[in-house]
Amino acid sequence: MTDPLSLDDDFTPRPGGLAARARASVATPQPYLSGLNPEQRRAVEATDGPVLVLAGAGTGKTRVLTTRIAHLIASGLAYPSQILAVTFTNKAAREMKERIGHLLGGVAEGMPWLGTFHAIGTKILRRHAELVGLRSDFTILDTDDQLRLMRQVIQAEGIDEKRWPARALAAFIDGWKNRGLTPDKVPSGEAAAFAAGRGAKLYAFYQARLKQLNAADFGDLLLENLRLFREHPDVLMGYQERFRYILVDEYQDTNVAQYLWLRLLAQGRRNVACVGDDDQSIYGWRGAEVDNILRFEHDFPGATVVRLEQNYRSTGHILASASHLIAHNTDRLGKTLHTEDEEGEKVTLTGAWDSEEEARLIGEEIEALQAKGHSLADIAVLVRISAQMREIEDRFLTLGLPYRVIGGPRFYERLEIRDALAYLRCVANPADDLAFERILNTPKRGLGDATLEVLHRFARAKSIPLMQAARLLVETDELKPKPRGALRDLSTSFARWAAQVDAMKHNELAEMVLEESGYTEMWQKERTAESAGRLENLKELVRSMEEFPDLAGFLEHVSLVMEMIDDDATERVSIMTLHGAKGLEFDTVFLPGWEEGLFPNQRALDESGKAGLEEERRLAYVGITRARRRAKIMFASNRRIHGMWQSTIPSRFVDELPESHVEVTEAPASFGGYGGSRFDRMTPFGSSYNTPGWQRAQERTRQGGGSGGSGGGFGERDAGSYRPPGRKSGPMLLEGELVAKSTGASSAFAQGQRVFHIKFGNGTVAAVDGNKLTIDFDKAGRKMVLDSFVQAA
Repeated sequence: MTDPLSLDDDFTPRPGGLAARARASVATPQPYLSGLNPEQRRAVEATDGPVLVLAGAGTGKTRVLTTRIAHLIASGLAYPSQILAVTFTNKAAREMKERIGHLLGGVAEGMPWLGTFHAIGTKILRRHAELVGLRSDFTILDTDDQLRLMRQVIQAEGIDEKRWPARALAAFIDGWKNRGLTPDKVPSGEAAAFAAGRGAKLYAFYQARLKQLNAADFGDLLLENLRLFREHPDVLMGYQERFRYILVDEYQDTNVAQYLWLRLLAQGRRNVACVGDDDQSIYGWRGAEVDNILRFEHDFPGATVVRLEQNYRSTGHILASASHLIAHNTDRLGKTLHTEDEEGEKVTLTGAWDSEEEARLIGEEIEALQAKGHSLADIAVLVRISAQMREIEDRFLTLGLPYRVIGGPRFYERLEIRDALAYLRCVANPADDLAFERILNTPKRGLGDATLEVLHRFARAKSIPLMQAARLLVETDELKPKPRGALRDLSTSFARWAAQVDAMKHNELAEMVLEESGYTEMWQKERTAESAGRLENLKELVRSMEEFPDLAGFLEHVSLVMEMIDDDATERVSIMTLHGAKGLEFDTVFLPGWEEGLFPNQRALDESGKAGLEEERRLAYVGITRARRRAKIMFASNRRIHGMWQSTIPSRFVDELPESHVEVTEAPASFGGYGGSRFDRMTPFGSSYNTPGWQRAQERTRQGGGSGGSGGGFGERDAGSYRPPGRKSGPMLLEGELVAKSTGASSAFAQGQRVFHIKFGNGTVAAVDGNKLTIDFDKAGRKMVLDSFVQAA
C-alpha cells in the first residue's frame, strides 16, 4: 500500500519553517486583510478549531474563503499541500485558485487538494484503488455507459425493462449512493420500490459488474472513499494528519455521503471551516441535506459561528423584502442582511390577466429599460419550471430581443420537444426522412441500426421516402419477424394519425400521437425529477399549438423560430430556472409565475410537506437576492395547467413580502378603451386567499390606491367564470376551450371596418355573426374572434 504521507514533496515539515513564517507574519501587517469588514476578518482569522461561516447572499463568501486560505499559508500555519479546500463546481475551484494566486502569487498552483468533492475523491481513490477492489487506472463511467450497464444487469435478471427501465434504477442507485448506502445497507422498504423488491439485489449486481470492468460511476467516487476510510483506519489517519486545515464551500448543499466523508476527515485536527447559507439550500430534490449545516454546532461542539450579514450586491428595498420573506421559515439559523447602499427602487409586484400577457409585459419592460440605456446582459428572467420559458421565448423572438437560456437549451431545442416535433413532422409530411429516422426507435421498439440500414437501402433503390419504404418492406420477408412487426405497427399508427389531420383539432391530435406512440409513457416510467420536467414541457408544447390555425401553421412557426439566428450581439437577456440562477447576479431580475401550485410548486408540497414548502421559500429568497437594482415579481390570474385553463391565486410568498418595501404596479389594460382598473376583477373564483396582508391590499384598491403599497391591487370579481378583461358577460373558458357562441345581439362593428386586436394586430372585418367577427388580419391571416376582444383601429 502506498504511504499517503509521502505523496507530496513539501508535506514533510521543515524544522522551524512554519514557526518562522508565523513569527514573521505577526510582525508584518498582511495587505490581503485590508478591505475586509469586521465579520469577514473574524472569519478569516479564526484559525483554531471548527468554524461555521453563515454567509448571506452577496456578503463576499468567496473573498472570505480565498483570504482565509491565503492567511493560513502566509501566516505559516500550513503549507499549501496541507490544506484541503472543497468546492462544488470546477468553476468555483478555478476562481478560488485565481484569487489565491492574486493574493499570494503563484502559490495556489501548489495546492493539490483544492477541487470538487468528486475530483478529490478520485485522487484519493486512485492512490488506494487496490484496497477497494479496483486498479489505479479504473474508468469513470459517463451516464450513457452507466445506463447501458444497468440494462445488462436488468436483462440478466430476466426483468422486463419496459416496465422497470434502467433510468429509474439509475435514479434509485444514485439516491442510495448520495446517502452513503452500500447494497447491504439499503432499507428493505426502499429496495421493494423497484422490480418487486429486487432493487437492492440489482444494485449489488451492478456494483459487482463495475468491479469486473475496473470501473466506477460518479457516486462511487465518494462511496468507495467512505468504504476505504472505514475499512482501513490507517489510511484515514494518514489523511487526517495530512490536512491541517479543511475548508468547505456551499456547505448547505452537501448530501449525506459528502457530509460523512468530511466528518471522517475532520475528526483528526478538527480545524474545519464550513462556509454556507442555510437560507440558500435549494437542492433537496437531488440529495442535499440542509440539516448538515443546521446541526454543525452539534457535530462540532465549541464551534465558532460567524455571520456575514453586510450585503454588497443589492439595494435596501430588495434586501428587506428577501429577509422578511425568508423569516417565515422556522428551520434556519437566522441572520438579517443589511447594506450601506441606497434604498433604491422598491420591489415591484404586477398581476397579469394570463401567462401570455405576463410575457408581453416582461418584453415591454425590457424594451423600456433598453431604451434608457440598460444593458440586456444585466437583465434576467427567472422561472420556477422550464415550461414557463416557452411563452417568454416566443415573445422575445417576436420583439427581436436577443436572449440566451442558461443551464439548458432553448425550449424548441430540448430533447423531448425535438422528438415530439419529429413525430408531428412525420404526420404532416410522410416524406420527412430526417424526422422519421429520429423517432424510428424512440421509444425503444427493437428497430436498431440494422433495420435502418435495410430501410435506407430499399428507399434509395426505389427513390422513395423512408416511411413509404417501411410500408412496403413490412409486406415482404426482408426483415426478421420481430422488427417487421414493430415497423408494421409504427407504419399503421402513422397512417391512422395522418388520416386525422383534417378531422381533429391539431393540439388534440398531437396529444394522441404522443400517447399512442408510447413517447409520453417512456418519460412517465422514468420517475425522476428530470423526466417530470420533460413531461411539463411536452404539455406546454401541446398547449402552445392552440394559438395556430392548424398543424402546418404550427410547424411552420417552429421552423421559422429555429431558423432565427441571433446576430453577434454580446448583450442578451438571460432566461433560466431559479435553481440555475444560484450564484449569479443581475441589475434587473424578473420573477414571473408567483402563483400557488406553480410557486410554491405543488409537487414539492405534496412530496415533502413543510420541508418542501421551506425549500420553495428559500428558492424565492434566492430569486429576489439575484437582483442588484430591480426585482420585479409577477403573477398571472389565469394559466393553462395540464391543458386546462385554471384561475390561479397569487403565491402565499406574495403576502409574505413587507408592505413598506413593495410597490404594486398595475398592468396596462390589454384591451384598451374599457377604462378602469383590471385588478378589481382579478381575484380568481373559488379563492379563499384572505390573509391579512391580502385584505389590506384589496381595501387599498377599493380606496383608489391601486398602484401603491404592498400586496394590493388584486381586488375582486364575480366568482364562477373566466372572463376576458373589460367584459361583464359573455363566453367562458370551459375545459380549456373557448365556447364562442353568438349572443344573438348585433355587434357594434360592421363589415369592412378596420379594427385592432392585442394579439393579432390590425385587420379588416370580413363578416359579422352576432357578436362573432371574422377578421382578415394584416399579418395573422383570417381569424374568428369575439367583438369584445377588439376595438376600432
